[in-house]
Amino acid sequence: MRTKQFPLLLLAATMVLLQGSAHAYAVEDLDQATVRTAQGTLRGVVGSEAHTFFGIPYAAPPTGARRWRPPGPAPVWAGVRDATKPGSPCPQLDGSPPKVVGSEDCLFLNVTTPATPPSGALPVMVWFHGGGFVQGAGSEYDPTRLTSQGEVITVTLNYRLGALGYLAHPELQDPYAGNYALADQQAALRWVKHNIAAFGGDPANVTIFGQSAGGFSVCAHLGAPGSRGLFHKAIVQSGPCGNTFVTLAQARARARRIASDLGCTTQVISCLRATPVADLVPIGSDRVFTATARIGDLPWIFTAGTAALPLQPLDALRGGRTAQVPLIQGGTRDELHPFVAVQFDAQGRPVTAQQYPQILAGLFGDDAKAVLDRYPLSRFPTPSLALATALSDWGRKLGTCSQLPAADAAARRTPVYEFEFAEDSGEQIAGLPLGAAHGSDVPYLLDGPGAEPTTPERQALSRDMIAYWTRFAATGNPNRPGLPHWLAYHPGGAALSLTSGSDGIRPIDLAARHDCVFWNGR
Repeated sequence: MRTKQFPLLLLAATMVLLQGSAHAYAVEDLDQATVRTAQGTLRGVVGSEAHTFFGIPYAAPPTGARRWRPPGPAPVWAGVRDATKPGSPCPQLDGSPPKVVGSEDCLFLNVTTPATPPSGALPVMVWFHGGGFVQGAGSEYDPTRLTSQGEVITVTLNYRLGALGYLAHPELQDPYAGNYALADQQAALRWVKHNIAAFGGDPANVTIFGQSAGGFSVCAHLGAPGSRGLFHKAIVQSGPCGNTFVTLAQARARARRIASDLGCTTQVISCLRATPVADLVPIGSDRVFTATARIGDLPWIFTAGTAALPLQPLDALRGGRTAQVPLIQGGTRDELHPFVAVQFDAQGRPVTAQQYPQILAGLFGDDAKAVLDRYPLSRFPTPSLALATALSDWGRKLGTCSQLPAADAAARRTPVYEFEFAEDSGEQIAGLPLGAAHGSDVPYLLDGPGAEPTTPERQALSRDMIAYWTRFAATGNPNRPGLPHWLAYHPGGAALSLTSGSDGIRPIDLAARHDCVFWNGR
């Protein structure tokens, strides 16, 4: 399977682990096949391992007067629609220097099925891509390995990004204001419910999974009333459900400032709908990959306290106000290493011994001294590595310790399986070792952003992870004969460490490894 480099904003070559560009992967065009859906007939691509149907519209284009409205019904067509090429990604920045790519007519999904016809209806896995809520597309990810090895049907999709997906101006009289991307994802899940049987999938056995912004998307669906009944299992990768989204008051204040900056002071919504997309896409994109922030500090993210998303994810989990479905949750061991490298080292200004306590003071206030004592510079080769380790453990943007309160809450009502991807990539950015960095787990499941595992040991780890993920999708329990046993999580219990190293796949005390008693007591 081919892989390629995927540039990110101003740091193109260094950030392949974080997210991809707006380009699609290639599929060998050996033959063609057709499937009839409720909208019409599709002609897709047949490969030696999988069949793929690209660029299927799952909702009306959110263009013109439909900008900042929930997605409308999907179009229908006569004849046979060509589904051999991906649809347009949603508008976003790509390249270096960055330029706007994509189209507002972007609500497309892709369906990949095993090449061998199944004997019965297959489990369905629906992937939400990452990209800081401002980048990405479903077509960046090739699920052939996951689909063929795991005998599942995989769906990847686009959803609105940036201002187009998350604006919450108070003059938008709409229950989905601030959460249009969530509405898009729900529309895609409804499409799956009504159409996936035509591809050999089981609409009563749907697993949603995603990484980074896609992981947080899964957290949102767990607590979203409009998502109930549309999925039956959930997998969160590097999107801790213990973290908080922006509040409605915060989102509205941001939207007012943006409208004013764009000159939209009267007839605001009409003015915003007439604003060129090229003026909307760059808003806030330069702040997405800042390490020294909380996830709610992102310029665009889901809005809690709304009809579409009444509660913060952790509050919903603790109150039993979420979908009661089996859950896998986890992340990578060294989530924030590339973010610190990009913010500091790659700019030619690595964190200094003098800066380190100042950065901690800005983040933690009165707690900064305790953090400095816990993560003294004497423990680390460089101040940048000290900061990256502390922030990865803390996890309020991305990382470990904010996962555990969510796992504790969910495990009271449903099976939970906690994991940590710990395979060291051996890569560096400007001399800062990335370790098992944010996004480094994704190529072990899906081809696309990042490098495909090439050594025999890493390929074996990939096969094991695919076996765990797809067994969970089939049954709600990831365990199968021949794999190390994955214990269901309970408060204070073990997580499964995933690595091809000498320790192999084994249970670990995640809280102890990342000092979570210290962090979660603050």
